[in-house]
Amino acid sequence: MGMIGRILDALFGSGNVIKETAEVFRVNAEADAVRAVSVQGQALNQFGMEFAFSRQSLFDRLMDAINRIPRPALALGTIGLFVAAMFDPVWFAERMTGIALVPEPLWWLLGVIVSFYFGARHQAKGQAFQKELAQTLSRVPQVVNSLDMLREFDADTPSVAETGTDANLTMGTITPAGNAALEDWARHRAS
Repeated sequence: MGMIGRILDALFGSGNVIKETAEVFRVNAEADAVRAVSVQGQALNQFGMEFAFSRQSLFDRLMDAINRIPRPALALGTIGLFVAAMFDPVWFAERMTGIALVPEPLWWLLGVIVSFYFGARHQAKGQAFQKELAQTLSRVPQVVNSLDMLREFDADTPSVAETGTDANLTMGTITPAGNAALEDWARHRAS
């Protein structure tokens, strides 16, 4: 029995050869889940620390408002040019002739400025979106806990109202309590 015991110990005991061999070919799911939770928690903490000071000053809000002007101005200005070309073609042709005289390097410079403006704006808005997403994700554990607590009080849960070994609680559940409406009805009927 000693030899069989040592063989079984080697296969299934503390030095589990089968388990260790299987983990060479397939990741331990439990350990992988623990690592994933740890990584997600660290990422959320990092997001939280990065965006901890999210209150904007008056100056920041003013600059944000000013930064919103160019896109609508460009869009409405372009539509305005189409309208102007239909109402006063001569005036429009004079303006376009003036634009045709602008040197090519100045057009390149304008393109670079507009590209950098919209690129920076896109990046700033993307970072603000990531901040809001991180704040929302940081609330997930609280919501899950609240849902779990609410599910404990579900009427379909077996023995949710069980009194256990508390005799006073058991007696309280089977002893009728006073019903003010019923007593009032009985008094009214008796009189």
